[in-house]
Amino acid sequence: MTKEDAILHFDPNGVAEPGRLFGLPFDTDNASLVLIPVPWEVTVSYTAGCARGPEAILKASSQVDLYQKDIPDAWKYGIAMLDLPRSIRKMSEALRVDAANYIEDLEEGFITEDSPEAHVLIDRINAGCAQMVQWVQSSAAALRNSGKQVALVGGDHSTPLGLIRNLADSENEFGILQIDAHADLREAYEGFEYSHASITYNALKLPEVSKVVQVGIRDFCESEAEMIRDSKGRIETYFYPDLAARQFGGENWNALCKEIIEKLPQKVYITFDIDGLDPKLCPNTGTPVPGGFEFEEVNHLITMLARSGREIIGFDLNEVSPGPEADALDHNDWDGNVGARMLYRMCNLMAVSHGGLKLV
Repeated sequence: MTKEDAILHFDPNGVAEPGRLFGLPFDTDNASLVLIPVPWEVTVSYTAGCARGPEAILKASSQVDLYQKDIPDAWKYGIAMLDLPRSIRKMSEALRVDAANYIEDLEEGFITEDSPEAHVLIDRINAGCAQMVQWVQSSAAALRNSGKQVALVGGDHSTPLGLIRNLADSENEFGILQIDAHADLREAYEGFEYSHASITYNALKLPEVSKVVQVGIRDFCESEAEMIRDSKGRIETYFYPDLAARQFGGENWNALCKEIIEKLPQKVYITFDIDGLDPKLCPNTGTPVPGGFEFEEVNHLITMLARSGREIIGFDLNEVSPGPEADALDHNDWDGNVGARMLYRMCNLMAVSHGGLKLV
């Protein structure tokens, strides 16, 4: 079925069809934007569960009303998601056991990162993570070579590196807008080369990434602070306490958003760890931190980014977790509900930035 036929025969006011992202009538052949789901959580260092994030978001998405007041034709753009990759999930589950045992032994002092037994585990885990990164990169390449726009749904925050690498293969220069509670600038955290705490460090290895603007950061270590200071402006960090203090002093969020966006180049990739939000909106995320943004604050920032004329070349949404006590098939899952609504908005705003949809 063509995209036009799918639009013609679809009732956006009807009951959503289960199993389709947002209940939309599109598939990966006729969609304009295709999402790569990555059910992966090998290196999470506190609480697991985000490997179930893509499935939780998919299930919750059927409850998202499709009409957007400022983007009336939003649903017509064409959004679809690849099938959940069972092989990736299976590999994550196996390696997660190794990683959890290693982290526990490391914290208890039974082993050190330099011990022979640690090297065996680390090498196996890093090899598996590299395989996941390569799978994402290859999947993104195939989709983009067929004319699709691509975004990603994790999984832990290590998952988008393959997509960022693929974008670097075709873009001479772009910036990254990072919405997050954490700086993620650790080098091989706990020995894991592809740690969720190392995504920004790894992305900055790419010379095509000319600028990283971090927003909402409120949990970071001394070495990360030093890296920010020594970056000569390549990393611009808006720490959440500083943003809050400026608003307490009378500055408004709209003006702060303008300032943040002005620091970004013309082409922008958005990496969004859901823990950038207030934990009441993502209570089961792996490493929640007090403070953080309201839903509409992030919505306003990304909307202003789209209005600025900059091009959103890709994005990811990560660390959404239904929690250990929740069933990912439960349509009432709160984390999945918030994640699905944020995902729909980000898809629409990426389309706006490409001229496929219009903001009114």
